[in-house]
Parts: sequence; structure tokens; C-alpha cells
Amino acid sequence: MRHVNQHLSALESAPRTRREFLRRASSGFGMLAFAGLTARTSTADEARKPHFAAKAKHVIFCFMDGGPSHVDTFDYKPMLAKHQGKRIGDEAVSKRSQSSAGRVWLGSPWEFRQRGQSGLWISDLLPHTAELADELCVVRSLVGEQPLHGQQALLLHTGRVTGRAPSLGSWASYGLGTENDSLPGYVLLNNDWIPNGGYENFGSAFLPATHSATLLRAKGTAVDNIVPADSVAIQRRKLDLLRQQDHQFAALTADEQAIEAAIANYETAFRMQSEIPHVADISHETAATRKLYGVDAEDEYQRYYSLQCLRARRLVEAGVRFVEITCPLTHANNSPWDQHGELRKYHAQNAMITDQAVAALVKDLKQRGLLEETIVVWAGEMGRTPHTPAISPTCGRDHHVNGYSIFLAGGGIRGGMAFGETDEFGNSVVENPLMIHDVHATILHQLGLDHKTLTFRFGGRDVSLTDVHGRVVSEILT
Repeated sequence: MRHVNQHLSALESAPRTRREFLRRASSGFGMLAFAGLTARTSTADEARKPHFAAKAKHVIFCFMDGGPSHVDTFDYKPMLAKHQGKRIGDEAVSKRSQSSAGRVWLGSPWEFRQRGQSGLWISDLLPHTAELADELCVVRSLVGEQPLHGQQALLLHTGRVTGRAPSLGSWASYGLGTENDSLPGYVLLNNDWIPNGGYENFGSAFLPATHSATLLRAKGTAVDNIVPADSVAIQRRKLDLLRQQDHQFAALTADEQAIEAAIANYETAFRMQSEIPHVADISHETAATRKLYGVDAEDEYQRYYSLQCLRARRLVEAGVRFVEITCPLTHANNSPWDQHGELRKYHAQNAMITDQAVAALVKDLKQRGLLEETIVVWAGEMGRTPHTPAISPTCGRDHHVNGYSIFLAGGGIRGGMAFGETDEFGNSVVENPLMIHDVHATILHQLGLDHKTLTFRFGGRDVSLTDVHGRVVSEILT
């Protein structure tokens, strides 16, 4: 009997968690080792403060999935019209575009004009955006890696063509958190289309799951199951029980961070129940604001895209750090702006759907005093070839990453300027080439984050968004 009691006593005194075991092992030196290990992951808390004074607090990314044509939007090349129909020749062939010597130059169907006091060249394809010329910084010298949608979309979002890395929005959320504890730090305003590259474009990968994008749909209920089935008191008791069970489980597992992230997600979802329906509801916006965005337009796609742009403004007003808006896919195609044929028809349709709302977003932010602290980014994952296989009424442009355009506005970005240059045909960069990593580094810098310092320990090393690449493009900053 005495033997049994001794055995039970030993069981009762045995360490039940890893922490207890480490605390007892080697007179407490095990716990010292554990403290050293946890110190490596403490950067998650430290990174929630800017590294230096920030010019911007928020980012709104208008993703033009598929690749708008740079030579039909922001990169005026009159030589294309002059040489239309002429073979491009061997010297114009590039492995970074779909090209061959027998292809012919194709001029733009849209007129270009100098806009605003700055005289920035913008085509008639984007008449509403053209009104904002003095607010825009057009980068005309981006160079990608592969003329493939999936790889380029992942590169644009994560800095890697292979994926398996956190999105820019996730890094911004991880670095700074949200200004509103009842809302996530990163929100994706989706328009019923998942871009090439899939949800990896918007994921947190090895960062805590709390920094992954939360999706709000345009059609129907913005977020499923957002209306509670129980009273607040009952929900609170359920969450407390879940937290207790999760903490017990976390003490026994090797991946405590994942459990802590799950607990944080439960809590955020609980608080979102009142906040998300309010932010998503635009019924209290003025008639003038609704008209500005075009939320009552005749075209269904335009209505929904306009709704999401208006919600983007409301989200940054509410304190969300990073908001992304995707384009709808209106026809049987690989992606919305991917016009290998029917360039005139479908580029015009995409512009009709998005142009007014994007311009309204910039104008609305400015009139509310929010543009100074919000960076608006308009970008596709690639450009399009300035040439085509053959001239026809339905011809189009193919994939091109040898030089293409995006624009940025607000958040300490200089307006009314173009940075970088392509050759006279818009075929390759000849001045100030930039990689997406440079754009990422610059956006993080404006948020007060050093792209080299913002890291997370993963796979035995400190990983960053830009890896070994990237520079802050100081030439475009105020």
C-alpha cells in the first residue's frame, strides 16, 4: 500500500506541462534555455511599433488583375502608331515578353493627353483617373521576372514567384497591427474572382494567422456567420471556455504561436460582429458620395466594384491598416485585364468598371484629410506587349514584364510626376528600372518600417518581405 501511495505521489508531483518540466530540470536552467528560445520570437511584439516616424498609416491596393497595358494607359509612345504594322525584328525580342521577330507594332486605340498642371501623359481610356494627374506618381519602369500571371501575381503580393510567403498586406499588419481592435489589420474586398496564384496572394504564410487577409464579398452578405446566434453573454462564456482549453493544449504542443493566433482570431471575430456590418453598410453615405463612386450605376459589375472602393475608404477611416480591392471577371478569360484579343472592347469595359470608383476613392480620401496618411496603389502584375501577332479589329496584346507602369498616390508620395522610362516603343526599360521589391521597400518605409529590419524568424533565419533585394525609391517621396 505504501508503495502505491508513493507511486501516486510521484505522479501528482510530475511536471504536467513543458514549462513545468523546464522549470524543474537542471535546477531551473531548462527554463533559462526556454527563455532564450522565446526571445527569438518576441519580434512579433517589438515590430508592432514603427521603426521611425511614418508618413502614412494605411494602404489601399487596387489590384488590376491580368495586366493593364502600359502603352494604353500611362506610357505614351507615339512611335507605335507611326510604325504600326511593321515587324518588330530580332532586336525587339525579349524572353520577358511573349515575342518573336515576326510580330508587328500596335498603336494605342486611345488618345493620350497631357493632364493637370504637371502635364502628365494619361490616355482617354481612364478619363476619371486623368483628372487626378497632379496627385499621381506614375512609375513607368517596373521590370518583372516571368511573363506568367500566377508567378507575377505572387511576386507582386509576396515578393516571391513561388508563393509560400506572406503578402505585403500581412507584413504591414504584422509590423504595425490595426488601429481598431475590433477589425483585422488586413482586409480583402473581393469581387467574386480569385486571381491567378490563388489565396496565397493574400495569406500570412509563416506569420501568425491573425495577419492573413479577411475577405469581404461585394455580393450578398459581406462575411458569413457574422450575425451571432447566441447572446453576447453566452458567446463570452463559450470563448472563455475555448481560451481555457486552447491554453491547456498550447502548453502541451510545440507550436504555441499557432494556438495563440487561433485564440486571437476567435476574439477578433467576436468583436467584428458589430463592427463589420457597420463598416460594410453604406446606406448612410450621402447621395453626393454615392454618385461620386458610382454605386448606383446601371452596370452590375461597376456597382459592386464601386461599393468595394467606398468600403475601402470606410475601412481605413475605421483603422484598418491594409485594404486590397480585386477586379471582377466579366467574361470567359484567364483574368480581367488579360486581353490577348479584343483589346479595345475589354480594356474599355474594365476601365468603365474601375476608373470612376478608383478616382472617387482618391478624391474622397483627399477631401476628408485621409490621403496624406493613406497610400493608394494601382497596379497589375504585368504590362502588355506593344506588339501583336497581326493587326486586326479584334487583336490584342500579350504578356510583358520587360517594362510596365503602375501608379501611387498619397501617403507622402510625390504627385504629378513620372518616374523611369521605357524605350520609344515601350518595349523595355531604359531609365531607372525598378523591381517590385523596390516598391515594397518604399511602401513599408512610408509606413515607418525598415524593410531590412522587419523580419520574422522562420526556417532557421530571419525572413523579410524583400529578402536580399529592394531599395527605398527616395526620388518619388516628398
